[in-house]
Amino acid sequence: MSSVLYDAQGPRAKRRNVVLTVVFLAAFAAVLWWVYSTLKEKGQLEWVLWESFFTSSEPWTTYIWPGLQNTLKAAALAVIIAMPLGAVFGIARLSDHAWIRVPAGVVVEFFRAIPVLILMIFGLALFAEYTNVSSDDRPLYAVVTGLVLYNASVLAEIVRAGILSLPKGQSEAAMAIGLRKSQVMRLILLPQAVTAMLPAIVSQLVVIVKDTALGGAVLTYSELLASANTMSGYYGANVLASFTVVAVIFIALNFALTSFASWLERRLRQAKKSTGAVVGVDDLATGNTQGGGGAAA
Repeated sequence: MSSVLYDAQGPRAKRRNVVLTVVFLAAFAAVLWWVYSTLKEKGQLEWVLWESFFTSSEPWTTYIWPGLQNTLKAAALAVIIAMPLGAVFGIARLSDHAWIRVPAGVVVEFFRAIPVLILMIFGLALFAEYTNVSSDDRPLYAVVTGLVLYNASVLAEIVRAGILSLPKGQSEAAMAIGLRKSQVMRLILLPQAVTAMLPAIVSQLVVIVKDTALGGAVLTYSELLASANTMSGYYGANVLASFTVVAVIFIALNFALTSFASWLERRLRQAKKSTGAVVGVDDLATGNTQGGGGAAA
């Protein structure tokens, strides 16, 4: 059966696809077998290297849980600061005033072009040279600073793109009924853009969680990945087991974040579809979008 996107496959094409699929699966199975054989030969699959994670709470309470707490702390602080900062700079880049738009654009493009690791290193040097932050707290401050500067600039572009993706008729109609530009942005554009921006914002939040590992690798910040290093040395060089457990935790954490975002996006879309009230001009001007003030008009 043909469609606009593709033509129906003939007998030769079907046979070719079956052969390619079988070859790929065979090659994939061979690679898996090679990995398994190599790990078994090196002794990395011995039960003694994995036993501590299933029979004792010590690796979880001593290494994994404190490292996870530090990871979540740095990520949460970065998100709390970066999201509103990114929204401000994203809206500023849409300003009609050049003295607001141009500096905001320079700041966003500057920090978006610098690798987050360099920002963390500069942040560590800055706190060591010009502040009284203790040496124990400097890695956390540096990690959060680097994450905020980089991700706020990326979020600013996401906000700007989300607002620009809306039809111009939205703002034109709002201005036609007498709303100021700040009201149009706050009451009309941003609520609609949030749903469109949500997948990209969540993707950036996942990046923030993963980038905390850079602080452990370079700045000696004791986050989750750094705890795996210490843990593997303590439990007889079980590098594979330790990093596998940490990788599974990162996967579960990010999967939970994206699943919550998908649920929230569905709820927002359903709420917009189920809204049947007609909002009047007076309700928009006062910020009351729940009432049906204009329903009787």
